[in-house]
Amino acid sequence: MAHFASRAAFYALTAACLGASALAQTAQTSAPPSTQKTNDLPQAPTPNPAVLTLPGGVTVERANPTALPLSLDDAIALGFKRNLQMELDRQNELRVHGLTLTVENNLLPSFTAEAKSSAQQVDLQALGFKPASFAMVGINPSFFKPIVKVDVTSAQLNVEQQLFNVPAYYLYRAAQKSNSVATLTTLNTRGSVALAVGTQYLRSLADAAQIDNAKALLKADQVAFEQARASHEAGVGTNLDELRARVQLQTQQQALINAENIFAKDKIALNRLIGLPADQELTLTDTAPFAEYETMPIEQAKAIAFEHRKDFLSLEAQQEVAGRTLKAVRAERYPSLEFKGNYGVIGETAGLYHGVFSALGKVSFPIFEEGKLRGEREVAQAQLTGLNQQIDSLRVTIEQQIRSAMLDVQSSKELVSVARSNVDLATQVLQDATDRFQSGVSDNLPVVQAQASLADAQSRLIETLYQYNQSKLQLARNTGVVETQYKIYLGR
Repeated sequence: MAHFASRAAFYALTAACLGASALAQTAQTSAPPSTQKTNDLPQAPTPNPAVLTLPGGVTVERANPTALPLSLDDAIALGFKRNLQMELDRQNELRVHGLTLTVENNLLPSFTAEAKSSAQQVDLQALGFKPASFAMVGINPSFFKPIVKVDVTSAQLNVEQQLFNVPAYYLYRAAQKSNSVATLTTLNTRGSVALAVGTQYLRSLADAAQIDNAKALLKADQVAFEQARASHEAGVGTNLDELRARVQLQTQQQALINAENIFAKDKIALNRLIGLPADQELTLTDTAPFAEYETMPIEQAKAIAFEHRKDFLSLEAQQEVAGRTLKAVRAERYPSLEFKGNYGVIGETAGLYHGVFSALGKVSFPIFEEGKLRGEREVAQAQLTGLNQQIDSLRVTIEQQIRSAMLDVQSSKELVSVARSNVDLATQVLQDATDRFQSGVSDNLPVVQAQASLADAQSRLIETLYQYNQSKLQLARNTGVVETQYKIYLGR
């Protein structure tokens, strides 16, 4: 029975580990190094602790009425602390650890102590005993009392120990490794959270830059419109010039409204990722970073990934668990040796006690269970083979992801350079068109066109800068170091 309980607990443990690992891998493959400690993370600002209590004891955190200043470091730290998937993985670690203790306990000696005392009163006549029948052999029936009282107290210590059980030993070894699988799953999720929060924060910074750009262009369009209207009123300009300027002004107003709406929605998404109320107002204290990053050789990046990516390490740990499980299944044909015994005392309450003991050695081995044993072996072998194939596939996937990320980093870096050049050229074109319009050489159509070109060039610069930073974060994620080295990759 103990061996069956051990196997049942282990199967539940394996399902918990594999289920949590598969769930974490669906988010994004790769993870941060295992050496990262929570104490090394930046201290995140403490949100308003005020909560709203609903009927039934349900509590909902309320937003702080004032804007919460938030840096990129603070956002990632809050994500590690408050993200729902992180909390679920931490609870899964506790669950796996509890199941592991259950499996391990089956190899340890089991000691139990018990003590009991009973008092009984028995009516012998009601049970069919007739004292009068003893008169036939010359015994006085009055010596026998029809009502008998029995008072007994006993105490004993029981011991049970598996002396030789190979399957239970391999299941114990596999359970030990299952703890590592759960821990690696949590660390893998930390990498996904770091990437998601970092990307969303950079997206919000890009939105804020778009708003600043739209406001600056709106201010310039307002000046151009006032100049066109003044020229029209003075009789040196045309109504068409004024209409063009007004259309351009209103178009820019629409762009500003749209940019502010996108920024507000992206901040709501950021709140969701870091576990804050959706209506919590944020003040992003960082600016969009820009630093050129020289990518490392592909072989070096692959070596770092194979050492640090927690999805890869988790599969290797699962492979070891499956290997030990297969050994346990194969060893089920071996005999097992178990010892049971107890020692105690028993006697009348407040009377004399006598020692009692028992010792039992049991040898058991399976007979007529070949079908079950073969079935369990095939299941364990299929699981191990599947994990081997997943590891081989992930090795190729890791190289593919790293190569793709390096290409993205290189191309987005070149796009930033071209976008900056376009902004400079568009600025010069606008200045020339404005000078020609103010000097009366041409109408304001070239000015409107140049303003639109500058707006597009500045918007593309903001987007390419975001793409460059995001591609560097993705490269850090694909090499398994995004949690600890995102600052290095971003150049902060």
